[in-house]
Amino acid sequence: MLRPGAQLLRGLLLRSCPLQGSPGRPRSVCGREGEEKPPLSAETQWKDRAETVIIGGGCVGVSLAYHLAKAGMKDVVLLEKSALTAGSTWHAAGLTTYFHPGINLKKIHYDSIKLYEKLEEETGQVVGFHQPGSIRLATTPVRVDEFKYQMTRTGWHATEQYIIEPEKIQEMFPLLNMNKVLAGLYNPGDGHIDPYSLTMALAAGARKYGALLKYPAPVTSLKARSDGTWDVETPQGSMRANRIVNAAGFWAREVGKMIGLEHPLIPVQHQYVVTSTIPEVKALKRELPVLRDLEGSYYLRQERDGLLFGPYESQEKMKVQDSWVTNGVPPGFGKELFESDLDRIMEHIKAAMEMVPVLKKADIINVVNGPITYSPDILPMVGPHQGVRNYWVAIGFGYGIIHAGGVGKYLSDWILHGEPPFDLIELDPNRYGKWTTTQYTEAKARESYGFNNIVGYPKEERFAGRPTQRVSGLYQRLESKCSMGFHAGWEQPHWFYKPGQDTQYRPSFRRTNWFEPVGSEYKQVMQRVGVTDLSPFGKFNIKGQDSIRLLDHLFANVIPKVGFTNISHMLTPKGRVYAELTVSHQSPGEFLLITGSGSELHDLRWIEEEAVKGGYDVEIKNITDELGVLGVAGPQARKVLQKLTSEDLSDDVFKFLQTKSLKVSNIPVTAIRISYTGELGWELYHRREDSVVLYDAIMNAGQEEGIDNFGTYAMNALRLEKAFRAWGLEMNCDTNPLEAGLEYFVKLNKPADFIGKQALKQIKAKGLKRRLVCLTLATDDVDPEGNESIWYNGKVVGNTTSGSYSYSIQRSLAFAYVPVELSEVGQQVEVELLGKNYPAVIIQEPLVLTEPTRNRLQKKGGKDKT
Repeated sequence: MLRPGAQLLRGLLLRSCPLQGSPGRPRSVCGREGEEKPPLSAETQWKDRAETVIIGGGCVGVSLAYHLAKAGMKDVVLLEKSALTAGSTWHAAGLTTYFHPGINLKKIHYDSIKLYEKLEEETGQVVGFHQPGSIRLATTPVRVDEFKYQMTRTGWHATEQYIIEPEKIQEMFPLLNMNKVLAGLYNPGDGHIDPYSLTMALAAGARKYGALLKYPAPVTSLKARSDGTWDVETPQGSMRANRIVNAAGFWAREVGKMIGLEHPLIPVQHQYVVTSTIPEVKALKRELPVLRDLEGSYYLRQERDGLLFGPYESQEKMKVQDSWVTNGVPPGFGKELFESDLDRIMEHIKAAMEMVPVLKKADIINVVNGPITYSPDILPMVGPHQGVRNYWVAIGFGYGIIHAGGVGKYLSDWILHGEPPFDLIELDPNRYGKWTTTQYTEAKARESYGFNNIVGYPKEERFAGRPTQRVSGLYQRLESKCSMGFHAGWEQPHWFYKPGQDTQYRPSFRRTNWFEPVGSEYKQVMQRVGVTDLSPFGKFNIKGQDSIRLLDHLFANVIPKVGFTNISHMLTPKGRVYAELTVSHQSPGEFLLITGSGSELHDLRWIEEEAVKGGYDVEIKNITDELGVLGVAGPQARKVLQKLTSEDLSDDVFKFLQTKSLKVSNIPVTAIRISYTGELGWELYHRREDSVVLYDAIMNAGQEEGIDNFGTYAMNALRLEKAFRAWGLEMNCDTNPLEAGLEYFVKLNKPADFIGKQALKQIKAKGLKRRLVCLTLATDDVDPEGNESIWYNGKVVGNTTSGSYSYSIQRSLAFAYVPVELSEVGQQVEVELLGKNYPAVIIQEPLVLTEPTRNRLQKKGGKDKT
């Protein structure tokens, strides 16, 4: 009998709607088998010592056990509180896809699918892997643009992906109503896998290679020891571990609380519906591809001779299991489901019936409503945690099945080799901090769930849960004047608007309402003087008798002299760029280190770990939230600031890259003569509570010079013209500093054996395969953003890393990696933007000389370059 409200289903009958499964065995949601019988050894064995203890027996934890053991690690132990797959794994819909809108996670998806393809042969365990491909549907013109945007971001990856026409879509999915369909994004090799069988196959492989999977073995206590090891307590006894990995799914918060951490995770309810046999489906000669109706916000796939479809309802209608956050997960919950609620997903069911009309005649045989865990931004948290030695996490998986295989391999490689195998900073657990409150987590989780299928624009902003407590001192002064962007909990001006201008957030794949205002800000800095809020920078104070030795070990550059600053890079043992920081030597043995907002705890963890590992006598303090930062830049910057200080700011006295403590308008500041704009400028570090007074003093002093604000969009255009690299774009854990053009900052001849030095020598001796180049291109109304495909002679040969419109030459400008043989100035290539290849040419960099360089050439009688 239909539930109230379900009459809208017309002929879609609800035959049975099981409300919960048995806690002892996984209910057959999609024809799955019952609970495995673990080998006797898993029930009786115990180890007092372990190299790695993994807490949680879902598909992610078991995958990590499999990968570590297969790679040769001895003494890998997995502890599961009840039974393997209990939690979110057993009831998952099991979708697998090569597609991801980001860049780095495509590699995780790829590694997962390649593992699943061979797992049955390797372990002898059936995994139920189907690969009929998948189609994302575009039913609006902006979706077609999104598909074109995603195509150029996929072209330089191994993943197959195509835009297909409506005729091809109908051929592949003949049950579709084609009235609204404009195009499809097709990924061959996509499909679905039985999560239960997958986990059991991984478990069989893990045991085969020597891992111990122990269950039921709930962890009751975690105690950190002074030597960095852990005592792990269970009812069966205690175990000493060199490291622990929290892979506990929706129990991850409870595990974190054992050691004083509040992981920003929240369980949400996700429903999917399974139908009985549908004659039209049964009559098909081949399995239907997985369908994703993005406007309808649901996925749909074939399940035997019926269909399975699961919606993502809006943030207003979706349900968060917030009682688990306040009261904890019910102790016995493991293989249960929540009561189904078809009313909540009714509009999506109607959309599915309109798109796939045979659903109107189908019977529902199952409604599965189970918990999945969301982080605020929907992405999992993967890697070592800052502030706690040898504590790793693999938690917050909203899509655990497609992530499990790749994340297991990624974490295994990192643990075994001491560095991440590739850049995946968007999953860094340290992207969150004390500002990530429970209220923020719930607001963002609601938004992220509801936005599952919205259009993914470049420069996207999401506004739920904002602002956090982490606003700069200038937030209230500036919020009505600009469009703010979100940076690690901070609000930072992206661009400013004037009276009469369109102030709305209008994301687009093409130039939009910020294009002209950003051009004005660019001219402001180039011709007069501008002020920008740089408070989100990560800021660390390091001092102590071993501070110089530590930094000499960490950084590839030399240590700056007292009173000076330089740009330095921390490299991985394999010679890749782990981080870029500004290092200021403030007084003998005391340093101020500055990094980007998104790298704050990412970089701090690395520094702290190396300090402990090497036994350095240093004090490391994170002062990010204590200090505000104002950037003042432009040809009139000196003139404005000189009005406010008795310190001589002249070029000969306050040199480029010099740092001094002084007073500006009687406010104590640490002033560094540096600017990411490449123009004359200073960064002024001050107490956060002094930001408004300092800002007002500077703005008042600069009235005669025509001072004004500028934001990060203008700064990006300025830094690109100066050929300044950006960490996370031009350089990261996928690149070495030589190919990134950072030779100037790498001192291979310095005495200290800095991390990555030997690897870098080998890289240099072997020669580079690719180089970072700067190129210009003439487009119409679209500019490169980064991660677009570079074409040459009909083939993809590289990718852009970042881009912008150059307001000086009125053409688009981009950084890109290309093969060495195509890296000469004057070389012509093509850049793919929104389905069109635009001619581009490699130029001599920089496009515009920096102010210090122009100043030096002018003194030598040279000419300015513009």
